Amino acid sequence: MAAVLLQAFGAHAQQNDQYPLIPYPASLQAGSGTFTITAATVVTADPAFTDAVALLQRLATPVLGKPLKTGSAGKIVLRKDAAITAAEGYRLSITAQKVELTAGTPAGMFRAVETLRQLLPAGMEQPILTMKGLPVAKPARQPLVLPALEIADEPSYAWRGIHLDVARHFFSIQYLQKLIDLMALYKLNKLHLHLTDDQGWRIEIKKYPVLTQQGAWRTFDKNDSACMRMSATNPDMAIDAQHIIHRNGKTLYGGFYTQQQMKDLVKYAAARYIDIIPEVDMPGHMMAAIHAFPDLSCEGGSKWGELFSTPICPCNEGTYTFAENIFTEIMNIFPSEYIHLGADEVDRKSWEKNTACTALMEKEGLKNSAELQSYFVKRMERFFQSKGRKLIGWDEILEGGISATANVMYWRSWVPDAPIKAAANGNKVIMSPGSPLYFDNLPDAHSLSNIYHFHVVPQKLTPEQGAAIIGAQANLWSERVPSENRADYLYFPRMIALAERVWSKQLDFGAFEQRLPAHYKRLEQLHVHYRLPDLSGFTAQNVFVDQAVLDIQKPLPELTLHYTTDGTLPKRNSPALDKPLIIKQPVTIKLAAFSPGGNRGEIYTLDYKKEDYQPAVATFAPVKEGLQCQYYKKYFKNTGGMQGLEADSQFIARDLVVPPSVNAPSFGLQYTGFIDVPETAVYSFYFLCDDGGVLTIGDKVVVDNDGQHAPIEKSGQVALQKGLHPFRLDFIEGGGGFSLGLKYGVGNGTPQIVPDSFFKH
Repeated sequence: MAAVLLQAFGAHAQQNDQYPLIPYPASLQAGSGTFTITAATVVTADPAFTDAVALLQRLATPVLGKPLKTGSAGKIVLRKDAAITAAEGYRLSITAQKVELTAGTPAGMFRAVETLRQLLPAGMEQPILTMKGLPVAKPARQPLVLPALEIADEPSYAWRGIHLDVARHFFSIQYLQKLIDLMALYKLNKLHLHLTDDQGWRIEIKKYPVLTQQGAWRTFDKNDSACMRMSATNPDMAIDAQHIIHRNGKTLYGGFYTQQQMKDLVKYAAARYIDIIPEVDMPGHMMAAIHAFPDLSCEGGSKWGELFSTPICPCNEGTYTFAENIFTEIMNIFPSEYIHLGADEVDRKSWEKNTACTALMEKEGLKNSAELQSYFVKRMERFFQSKGRKLIGWDEILEGGISATANVMYWRSWVPDAPIKAAANGNKVIMSPGSPLYFDNLPDAHSLSNIYHFHVVPQKLTPEQGAAIIGAQANLWSERVPSENRADYLYFPRMIALAERVWSKQLDFGAFEQRLPAHYKRLEQLHVHYRLPDLSGFTAQNVFVDQAVLDIQKPLPELTLHYTTDGTLPKRNSPALDKPLIIKQPVTIKLAAFSPGGNRGEIYTLDYKKEDYQPAVATFAPVKEGLQCQYYKKYFKNTGGMQGLEADSQFIARDLVVPPSVNAPSFGLQYTGFIDVPETAVYSFYFLCDDGGVLTIGDKVVVDNDGQHAPIEKSGQVALQKGLHPFRLDFIEGGGGFSLGLKYGVGNGTPQIVPDSFFKH
């Protein structure tokens, strides 16, 4: 299949950064000259390609002032070619005389037109927004000029997905349409909607109207309150007022989609060759439903337990009647091949105490509650199959045993053998591990690289097992995502990196970084509240002996930098940082970048303190290589929990790589000894950890990255004399996969891994 498409051009051609396409095509050869689309340009298309023609007209009409003409012998030709057998494969040929797009399927042709779109100027997007009625400045019409080239392209993976949790916070239909349009622009093809959870039921079920009458609305919960507090310094964290109502003297927050709204959205997505995958999560995460129907649980209601909420009862026939009625209506709304059951994070304690469950387990020969959960999943799968659908579940469905026909969505990074077990069992697997594909985890300077270098097929799989991996998906859980702007910020540009990772056959992160700035301009035109590139040249905690210089090289030339020193948040009218800033007195600087459209980037708080060089210490005995390490096999909320405890074991660590012998699910490590610095200087340290960590040198906490959190890097500085300095690094892992890394730089120099030779004890 691939060979048919790519033989003509060669699959391994070097990337040409003159063409800022993302995802990058399998093959691209530059041509000579350009082709200009004008109002007189005629389009000729095979009748199968109506959606692609409609997209082409949506792109051209607002710029040209009228639709392109259609007819025979056109200069833009959309031609069907049965020899292109890849489901979404296409060819694109542009010369000075003609544009020819060729595909074997309507989906492939639609992807071809999206590639054509990226070759056109970013400014063309503004008239499109004007057509949609969005408030944009009146754009100047510009020629639609295409560079001459030849492209042959097809995707690497069939499943290229994005997930949105609309249960914790609700998102408008308009936002879902915007997300679908952006997915189409970057050739993603699966939108997974998490429609129900403990905090909200978001889809109309006509047989059970109370599910949305009650379950779609709530008083503000703890996550809502946390968002409100954070909105004081970040307006993106404000609760969206359009989803607040007042009923019976109460302020309620939420919303739901009618079945007709979702059917319309399904059609909208299908016209862009995107499947919407619905998820109604059960047997766990069902509090919103159980509050309306208490008898669904074994206990007659639902409450929060030690782990999660009380689930529905798999030992009651009424549960299956309810579930089948729900999914019958879901299937009438969503024609997708796949239906997501969820089946994750189930607190099974209520089942273990229930006599009906005990009786069912004995009758069915089930040894434990995990197998009882599997009984529920298998029974639901048989129902799905009776309707011609395929079941997807989160990777917990493996625990009690599953059929070979179930599809597994792998998310638990700390269970690395789950996709291996699934592949060995014959299951298809969608890779969606929390690190790096949970987009609710805060992005940092390493996020794009981590996504781009992610192994879609785990390295431990054989080639035969690797065929079970059908693609990957990024998930956005919305507990702390109260607004559409916040969702944009968390999706972009990470979604773009994922799009290239799962489509492209030529993967070159350096080339990707060079092509990405053109897409910031396009996102700006499309009113996407994307995350601006990181600023560098400083740490969060800065020190100086005589003076410091804040000198930032802007990552994009069109950005402007603004700062304050009075504690207020920087705005576009705050002082501009357009030349090096000399700092001679202690000060706190708040700094942010702004795009031409007013999009504000990260707010950096930079503390500058004056200090003397820490004197090096003398030792009475020769020092040895490595650090002493204390190992605690226990769960800690923060590193302070290790203080005063007796370690379970200790060893000498040559570096800061956690050895295989540290294998407790939750643990703490204390590395102690000396750091031997080669010169007197101000040193910057960059501490990456998941979960928490604290770096102390001498008597100074240099980086405080403590607490339970996803992988994130924090930084600080310390002034050190040449020689040995007491060193301590505390690190905790709460369970769920860990990251640990330490880099250093002299002053604001390029960060690099701390050499093992620096560590002594």
